[in-house]
Amino acid sequence: MGCAPSIHVSQSGVIYCRDSDESNSPRQTSSLSQGPTAPLHGLFVQTDAADAMPPSRAAGPSGAVRVRRSRAELGSGSSTGSSGPAVTTCRGRRRHCCSSAEAETQTSYTSVKVSSAEVRIGPMRLTQDPIQVLLIFAKEDSQSDGFWWACDRAGYRCNIARTPESALECFLDKHHEIIVIDHRQTRNFDAEAVCRSIRATNPSEHTVILAVVSQASDDHEEASVLPLLHAGFNRRFMENSSIIACYNELIQIEHGEVRSQFKLRACNSVFTALDHCHEAIEITSDDHVIQYVNPAFERMMGYHKGELLGKELADLPKSDKNRADLLDTINTCIKKGKEWQGVYYARRKSGDSIQQHVKITPVIGQGGKIRHFVSLKKLCCTTDNNKQIHRIHRDSGDNSQTEPPSFRHKSRRKESIDVKSISSRGSDAPSLQNRRYPSMARIHSMTIEAPITKVINIINAAQENSPVTVAEALDRVLEILRTTELYSPQLGTKDEDPHTSDLVGGLMTDGLRRLSGNEYVFTKNVHQSHSHLAMPITINDVPTSIAQLLDNEESWDFNIFELEAVTHKRPLVYLGLKVFSRFGVCEFLNCTETTLRAWLQVIEANYHSSNAYHNSTHAADVLHATAFFLGKERVKGSLDQLDEVAALIAATVHDVDHPGRTNSFLCNAGSELAVLYNDTAVLESHHTALAFQLTVKDTKCNIFKNIDRNHYRTLRQAIIDMVLATEMTKHFEHVNKFVNSINKPLAAESEGSDCECNPTGKNFPENQILIKRMMIKCADVANPCRPLDLCIEWAGRISEEYFAQTDEEKRQGLPVVMPVFDRNTCSIPKSQISFIDYFITDMFDAWDAFAHLPALMQHLADNYKHWKTLDDLKCKSLRLPSES
Repeated sequence: MGCAPSIHVSQSGVIYCRDSDESNSPRQTSSLSQGPTAPLHGLFVQTDAADAMPPSRAAGPSGAVRVRRSRAELGSGSSTGSSGPAVTTCRGRRRHCCSSAEAETQTSYTSVKVSSAEVRIGPMRLTQDPIQVLLIFAKEDSQSDGFWWACDRAGYRCNIARTPESALECFLDKHHEIIVIDHRQTRNFDAEAVCRSIRATNPSEHTVILAVVSQASDDHEEASVLPLLHAGFNRRFMENSSIIACYNELIQIEHGEVRSQFKLRACNSVFTALDHCHEAIEITSDDHVIQYVNPAFERMMGYHKGELLGKELADLPKSDKNRADLLDTINTCIKKGKEWQGVYYARRKSGDSIQQHVKITPVIGQGGKIRHFVSLKKLCCTTDNNKQIHRIHRDSGDNSQTEPPSFRHKSRRKESIDVKSISSRGSDAPSLQNRRYPSMARIHSMTIEAPITKVINIINAAQENSPVTVAEALDRVLEILRTTELYSPQLGTKDEDPHTSDLVGGLMTDGLRRLSGNEYVFTKNVHQSHSHLAMPITINDVPTSIAQLLDNEESWDFNIFELEAVTHKRPLVYLGLKVFSRFGVCEFLNCTETTLRAWLQVIEANYHSSNAYHNSTHAADVLHATAFFLGKERVKGSLDQLDEVAALIAATVHDVDHPGRTNSFLCNAGSELAVLYNDTAVLESHHTALAFQLTVKDTKCNIFKNIDRNHYRTLRQAIIDMVLATEMTKHFEHVNKFVNSINKPLAAESEGSDCECNPTGKNFPENQILIKRMMIKCADVANPCRPLDLCIEWAGRISEEYFAQTDEEKRQGLPVVMPVFDRNTCSIPKSQISFIDYFITDMFDAWDAFAHLPALMQHLADNYKHWKTLDDLKCKSLRLPSES
């Protein structure tokens, strides 16, 4: 039937067991089910010939197989661990031939299939996947065999690790529910040390660890279990190689601790729901000690949860606005197990009293007794409503507290309508126009105090007393200030510089362009799905050739194309590991290198290697430039470590899943991405959204999983802001703000002082944002500032991508947004000259004035001269025939 398990021995010492019938078996591991190219996060899998060997060839000597199979099926075996001659023969054959051992294991499979189990916790219905077990035994013996076949019989997924290092790596990859550690002898490894190392990881919180100990001899007193418990073990198993004994132990653990831990893990979803609930929620014990409050409660009451947890409600300040007997009424009601709801005044940390709609529900627990009280609290809407509700509560006694919520809401709504009608101006039956007038008048009299509004108001006031010529000039100023593109230069006609005009139109325009007939063209979305992309093989040790190249990664002249070639177009993982290690990213994020490696693999796999320019090599190049800029003294002194980490992550993901087409193309084509993001910063919005989706959807690659919420939100906002800054429509706005807020104050301070190390205001948050934006913008388009050979290669690649876009626009009948990029007529030197003149020179002049980058500016001058020389030679060659 093809359902026997196969064993794979990894180079790190872990043996993996999986079902050979990968398409149907519920027991296959997720990593192996993805095929041979799927990574095991630091563990290589060696697939031997036994995988493909048919059962007839894999059977081996029939006697040995029959004995092993019968014991697996019947659960028999001596309590002393004797396996009999057949097992001895089998074990000896394994020592001599790994393939034979694997083939034998395939043949002796018992074909047990266990489907996912359904577990209930309260109203939740959960599905528990087959249990994963990790056996940590330095050497194979009858005891490890007993647990192996017990797992096989129970339908568990089983891994065997031979060393503490491989055991830890395997556990971090698989998160096993049960771990069995050989504690019988210490000469191979220290079992308690292994247990402690596993317990030091976050996933082990929900793992049951079993210690296999030797049987005590008759003349020795049985050892205490306390040292095992202190080391982190949950249970002790007295040595017994009987398969049925091992099977019984594992089954008891599953139905006891494992299932309990599974239910506890499910509670995380409940707490997530509570954390995101808009209503304030408070949970107390039966004696009114606060055990939990959600973020909405913290916002409403002004307390931090650390100030509340563990405190009794009686110790918190009370409002004096409640009637005297209200607390007694509430306590009497809920102590009887009844739900109470009504209006209650609470005192915030600031001392203010606020009126709340409160609903308190007793929770019955063990022994049928009340164990908890859950309180839901909402702010009352209006003062009039609050008074009305409070009157109902006071006059009606306890019955009002159980009034249906729908009735109370209906009453409040009616009261609100009455208040509006009473406060309306005009006669007893005012017209609609009269009732609307006060509101409309207030709206028209409002002054929106935005900075640009203030400037316009000042100019308007100055015009009143100004001469006619000055007033006319100020009219022109106002006309300019009322435009939306305040920072973008106004171009002349296309005839003046078609290359510049096309670059501006192609890179700085997002809106749809109309075709003849005033119809928009809609085509299939060019965004390619990332779900089909195979992940690269997991890195274990960096090859020597790559390591030698990376030794030079801190130099600006680092050749990214050599790294691309030696890594087979996967440079981002290798460079990322080196750069992130240098900046201590793992330490800052509190994540393992395995998690970082998995994240880099996922991100790189979602760059399109088919793109000529926007591929993972470009991402690696931008990461390299960003790291180089972060090493500059003035940049380093302006940013903190969170800024550095955000910058490195933003550089890594800034073009993930780029389709090789511009925003203008996507908008003209009516792509799904353009529709989704309303034709605004389409690609940049997609890059950031996808990057976070890929990161958080799988804990194995979630580099943010161990940082607290506040740090995560700050880091996330910084990453988003930097990636969106790479969008070119606001290029001149970012550059001008940097010049006016950073360069000019810096220049003014330098003129008055010899010290340049601490320019005024550079560490202000708003200025740090400008620095980070400028840094990633320069890193993104640093190609003209690279050494000449790298500059030429990048120019060829971006031109090829633009050529391909022009070809597709013509093929689909779309507007050609950059006509000069026609592969038959385009002058690459002219396009580079225009790009440098219009976008690069001023921006890098400003960045150089801040970061001090003489080598880059020299490369820029040399490269510009190179393109000018080529352009002049081409123009001269075109003129020669006419001159002759």
